[in-house]
Amino acid sequence: MAFTPLHDRVLVRRIEAEEKTAGGIIIPDTAKEKPQEGEVLAVGLGAKDEDGDRIAMDVKVGDRILFGKWSGTEIKLNGEDLIIMKESDVMGVITH
Repeated sequence: MAFTPLHDRVLVRRIEAEEKTAGGIIIPDTAKEKPQEGEVLAVGLGAKDEDGDRIAMDVKVGDRILFGKWSGTEIKLNGEDLIIMKESDVMGVITH
């Protein structure tokens, strides 16, 4: 099933954090926080300004992003847990 977000929304898959600390300590599932890093799977066309012109999106499919801890709405699509959020919830794009 294909999914296209509307307006200035993005579809994101969380990227799971490492299960070990830098010192080699294994973190149990109950102590882990939800990751705040994800991969953009789909983007909307962008919001419209007062004149009806589209405002271009700053993120694109494939970008690795950082977002707020409580950002977006969690959904299940094709059996996978994903998040839909507004582009304004994205704090930045991670580059290597």
